[in-house]
Amino acid sequence: MLTRQCLDRRIAVIGEVADEAGAWGSRRNSRQVGVEWRFTTEDARIKLRHLFPKIIE
Repeated sequence: MLTRQCLDRRIAVIGEVADEAGAWGSRRNSRQVGVEWRFTTEDARIKLRHLFPKIIE
């Protein structure tokens, strides 16, 4: 995501990278940009069930 939106060039100083990424994150958060998921919650539960064991109550 950052590559396409703010870090599309080489930056030699790590501090500058952190500043750029922080500024990008602040702008994105202030606009309250959402996420377009490519699958439903039910699909994720089926596909990822081996990663998340079922808790028995």
